[in-house]
Amino acid sequence: MKAVLMASSGRLTAGEARWHTAAQVLTWVRAHPGGTRAELTQDLRLNSGLATEITARLRAMRLLEETPAPRATGQRGRPTTVLGAHPEGPVLLAVDLRTAEWRSAVVTLDGQLTEAASVRHGSRSPGAVLAAIRGRVDAVLRAYGNRVRGVSLAVAGTVHEGRLVQSATLGWRDVDLGSVSGAVPLLLGNDATLAGVAEARTGASVGASTALHLMVVVGVGGTVTVDGRPATGSHGAAGEYGHQPYGDRKLICPCGARGCWDLEVDGRALARHLGVAEPRDPAEFLRGNLGAGPAVGKVAGALGGGVGALVNVHDPATVTLGGLAPLLRRAAPDAFERAYLDGLMAFHKGRPPAVVDAVHGDDGPLQGAAVLGLDEITSEAALAAWATLPLPQ
Repeated sequence: MKAVLMASSGRLTAGEARWHTAAQVLTWVRAHPGGTRAELTQDLRLNSGLATEITARLRAMRLLEETPAPRATGQRGRPTTVLGAHPEGPVLLAVDLRTAEWRSAVVTLDGQLTEAASVRHGSRSPGAVLAAIRGRVDAVLRAYGNRVRGVSLAVAGTVHEGRLVQSATLGWRDVDLGSVSGAVPLLLGNDATLAGVAEARTGASVGASTALHLMVVVGVGGTVTVDGRPATGSHGAAGEYGHQPYGDRKLICPCGARGCWDLEVDGRALARHLGVAEPRDPAEFLRGNLGAGPAVGKVAGALGGGVGALVNVHDPATVTLGGLAPLLRRAAPDAFERAYLDGLMAFHKGRPPAVVDAVHGDDGPLQGAAVLGLDEITSEAALAAWATLPLPQ
């Protein structure tokens, strides 16, 4: 079974609707580590009887547990209990497929990433990489059985209707990723999109009604989030900001378009400005040459100007920068800031949105895959399916 990560009809069957409040409870527990039932009751505006009934049902279904809170010195009376993920509850495998490696972690219902692993590509061929990831999925299935409710995969490339259409960093085109998950549902998302989700939900743009996230590695990608949810388009392929025509129209991008912003903001652009051959690894070239004076200023300016243009498009409250973008801005802050402000419409210039570094850094795509994967496996439909499974003996 395959699914594009952010696709959901929003319509519930009668059987699923009874899980609506339960889904809200699990979402609250994830967002409030160490929270108590009294706090849950107040925040979700439940009456105490309903809160008691729902938490008891979730405990019985191995979705929730209540444990005593640490006692303060000299504390008297009945100990307070805190809510958390059940140790035998559903889990998710989050995977971040990168240029040189792939990373993975088992994610519990409270959002904790455990059993983290990182594997460098022995070969960058799709068959070899996907087989290696499938091996990790199979190992997790052997360890957790039917507790594994999904595989959430972040990938550096354009995702369209459940396929990786193109990845300049991996050199892949039109690759079916479905084989990595076997019979487990596969949830796909672009790495920059998922990094933006991580910032909106647990990072630098928490609380922003609308936030723009941009990530520079090889080219630039990103997403706009509204109330913590990404705008992904009708086929899951939105956020390809690097292919906006903010660059030199004489240059043809590997995507097939002319003048793409991608070609102005990474190591390929820096190499052109320095008059050297295009690097084999643009990201490493950029990282290793951030002291290259005026040439770096030109690249930082191209980044800042594009950020300004996208602020005009989306009107975000906050802009977060990930990948190599923070390093590039710090290497030439004046060039970035001047181009950013010059790119803004007049009414934005008085109070331009803050541009801040991403909190999650390199972990953003994996964190985002975990966040939206958990949204999926704690949905009403997923909880209804979990309730049909036999309890362990």
